[in-house]
Amino acid sequence: MSDWKESCPWYERAVFYHIYPLGMCGVAKYRRDFVPGERPERHFEEMEEVIPHLKRLGITALYIGPLFESEGHGYETADYYRVDARLGDNRAFRHFVDRCHEAGIRVVVDGVFNHSGRSFFAFQDLKQKREGSAYRDWYCNVNFGGNNEFNDGFCYEAWHGYNILPRLNLWNPAVRGYLLDVVRFWCSEFDIDGIRLDCADVLHFDFMKELRALANGIKPDFWLMGEVIHGDYSRWANRDMLHSVTNYELHKGLYSGHNDHNYFEIAHTIRRLFGQGGQGGGLVREGRLYTFVENHDVNRLIDKVNRPEHIKNIYLLSYTLPGIPSVYYGGEFLLHGVQANGSDDAIRPAISPEQYRELAVKEKSFVDYLAMLGRAKGVLPALSTGSYEERLLTNRQYAYARVCEGQTVIVAANNDEAPAQLNVRAEAGEYIDFETGERCGCNGTLVLTLQPHSGKLLVRGGFEAGQAWNAVGAESESAAQDAENGDAAQNAQSAGSESGTQHILAETARREAETRAERLASGARFEGLLIKESIDDEAILDKITVNKVELWKTDGKPRYWTALHFTSDCAEFPEAAAKVMIADPARGGNWFVDFRCGNIKYIVFRNRVLSYEIGSETEKQAVKESCLALGVKEEEMQWAEA
Repeated sequence: MSDWKESCPWYERAVFYHIYPLGMCGVAKYRRDFVPGERPERHFEEMEEVIPHLKRLGITALYIGPLFESEGHGYETADYYRVDARLGDNRAFRHFVDRCHEAGIRVVVDGVFNHSGRSFFAFQDLKQKREGSAYRDWYCNVNFGGNNEFNDGFCYEAWHGYNILPRLNLWNPAVRGYLLDVVRFWCSEFDIDGIRLDCADVLHFDFMKELRALANGIKPDFWLMGEVIHGDYSRWANRDMLHSVTNYELHKGLYSGHNDHNYFEIAHTIRRLFGQGGQGGGLVREGRLYTFVENHDVNRLIDKVNRPEHIKNIYLLSYTLPGIPSVYYGGEFLLHGVQANGSDDAIRPAISPEQYRELAVKEKSFVDYLAMLGRAKGVLPALSTGSYEERLLTNRQYAYARVCEGQTVIVAANNDEAPAQLNVRAEAGEYIDFETGERCGCNGTLVLTLQPHSGKLLVRGGFEAGQAWNAVGAESESAAQDAENGDAAQNAQSAGSESGTQHILAETARREAETRAERLASGARFEGLLIKESIDDEAILDKITVNKVELWKTDGKPRYWTALHFTSDCAEFPEAAAKVMIADPARGGNWFVDFRCGNIKYIVFRNRVLSYEIGSETEKQAVKESCLALGVKEEEMQWAEA
């Protein structure tokens, strides 16, 4: 089953993170109130600091938008060829995309093609030249005998009657050609991986077909997802138009089905959309729908559920039912937010990188739960490629299977205030609890006891108990987070929740983050020793110069190690190395590489960068204790410092 990802497109096995950047970065609400400085804004650099957090959650794709030059909330586009100056410039966004790609995260942006803003060049030309404008047919139903609240001396069709959003005439080939050229530019300039189409439910179908043909030619796996509220989703999601659309139908069922103790609502939605048992019969015959429990247009989940205890099961279902799961920024921290007085500000809050680190500590339990689900999505092929089969259904209990060749995943949920015993029809064999690693046998019926408002994820085939979250996942993710948290970890320590060793490691991690910019600017050089067998991606070798090669005989497997004495001028080498080190019990456990840069010694594991100042025994001892916890033997920590 190791090759399942090769035959499953990235977008059908993805876990998305959704960022509304103008809100997250706390920029000026209106472009007219923004006063540019001498240098571009640096918000994309700030967002880069959140990438380790996304990796911790198991995120593999980012939907970010809107982000092109606009007049206010982002959907009144003024310039399709420039990112919003309130966020930064084109160069900074490309750097951000590159950093996401280095972390294994695809990037999808908002395509606002149904309407433009009034500052868009075509509309400005229409205002100035009226009947003589070459762009008079770029907008729908322009009437020079009418007027509007802006006293333009003409009127036009607008999105939902909001005249700040004049509707583009997608029946005009010139308009379609312009927008297709915009997409070509985004791909060449930013190397994006897909587009989320705003207002896809009112877009011209021929335009979406042309866009799909273009997408197929740009990249073989370029993804198109549309915002569609109601209707037969297959009208938009099919082989001729879009790969996916937003699943608003399931979004509503996920929270109301829990509030009303009515799992029948959710199960009916799944049957209607997807059928069951791999036999088809549902409306959606191709692709996967985009599953969300929150987004930038709806109230926060915690403000829609009757009981906060519902939230874990809601996310459990959103990750494991057919579809492409997503997390809206701040949702992992259980943030509140309700639309009020026509404003979306409360559901689009500013969150700085420092606040991310603080909230990750404050809500560690729920963040870890989503990280567990993210890992399940990443390692269990049945959750992406498997058929859906309903196995048990009552008002308050629900169980289903995701089945693919060689693997069955049983998901069971209890939406009751009391414990429940479930007798779930299941294939005979041994099942492993993905979260705990506990084993249970089955002769045709799984007997499960679920605590109130809880669920289980059980796996048969293609999975070992040693791979369970509590066995390897939670430990490694927690270790990676220690280095990420910085100030938040220090604050937790001062409150008595962190050991002295953790405090020292947090201090060194913060120092490393603070000096990273200096490394990037100063041409830092690293030198050390790398065992070639310790990496799972040889692309890292392109970032080093090998000065000496030695063959070391060992007592285990492999019998020989290839020792590479190297130097590297790659300023981001520690972060790059952390992405490729092996952390697999079946392949030797937690491997590390050690090297130095100036007077700083680095010990780098998978998703974890440790460092200490040479000469500081306190820092060195803290690193050693952390290495011992990761299974490194004392004799393996005689690191060269000269």
